[in-house]
Amino acid sequence: MGEKATYIQPGNEFNRDMNYIPDRITRDARTPEFGPTDVPLWPVEPGRYRLIAAAACPWANRAIIVRNLLGLQDVISLGLAGPTHDARSWTFDLDPGGVDPVLGIERLQQAYFKRYPDYPRGITVPAIVEESSGKVVTNDFPWITHDFFHEWTDFFADDAPDLWPRDLREEMDEVNQRVFTEVNNGVYRCGFAGSQEAYDAAYSRLFVALDWLEERLSGQRYLVGDQLTESDIRLFTTLARFDAVYHGHFKCNRQKLVEFPALWAYARDLYQTPGIGETLDFPQIKDHYYIVHTDLNPTQIVPAGPDLSGWDEPHGRESL
Repeated sequence: MGEKATYIQPGNEFNRDMNYIPDRITRDARTPEFGPTDVPLWPVEPGRYRLIAAAACPWANRAIIVRNLLGLQDVISLGLAGPTHDARSWTFDLDPGGVDPVLGIERLQQAYFKRYPDYPRGITVPAIVEESSGKVVTNDFPWITHDFFHEWTDFFADDAPDLWPRDLREEMDEVNQRVFTEVNNGVYRCGFAGSQEAYDAAYSRLFVALDWLEERLSGQRYLVGDQLTESDIRLFTTLARFDAVYHGHFKCNRQKLVEFPALWAYARDLYQTPGIGETLDFPQIKDHYYIVHTDLNPTQIVPAGPDLSGWDEPHGRESL
């Protein structure tokens, strides 16, 4: 995400700044059926927009996966920032010359400043940038992937999954909210707790939620219903980083993912689904957290472990 609020406030619990550029990209710039509507609206248009993401970031990883699964690669281009950055911005150090080949910029910050010269908040990924103007359109990550599904349907691949089944949406909203507050953000609440009391409370909340998920997924293959939905993707990007960084770096260490039988098998099931596992880059994930978070890891030493070789092992969940 760019970790725009990943600093420790002594004595306080971690609170994520959820104020983002709220613009939506919708079919014919229509008023969307779901979510905030009193926001600037942009029209769906193939070739107009570039998704800027980073393999290291769980929130951006979600956008990359949804774009893959829906088959939008040819209508929304993808730019990838490198795993490390300073306080100013994600950078395009993976590209030749350190410049995004489409936008012609070295820092994502430049796209934000082109639209808002005095943009006061963190420069986060994922972000959608208009290719022709080089201006950021939105970085409101929950709605970016939601709108990929609901607004770009004319351009889906023939085998695109139904990531938001109409009959499951109410349950998905409830599950997504709990997963976000208790797991996706819960690991950060542990890692950036500003006191022992804040950490203890965050740790307890996180593992209550993981125990709930372990029980839920012991009897069903997917998180909501009997098919892959965006709820699974939202949970997966945190589970994928759990043993690599959250267990040690964020002190989420009651147990590892590999010690939850159902959750570990579930995570492998998703990882082995085409369009999902290939988006993970564990070296970039570890570099990002251990090098960028100098308040937690001032030496910037990246640990050699843990062993992450088991993701391709059979998961055995086909019969659930």
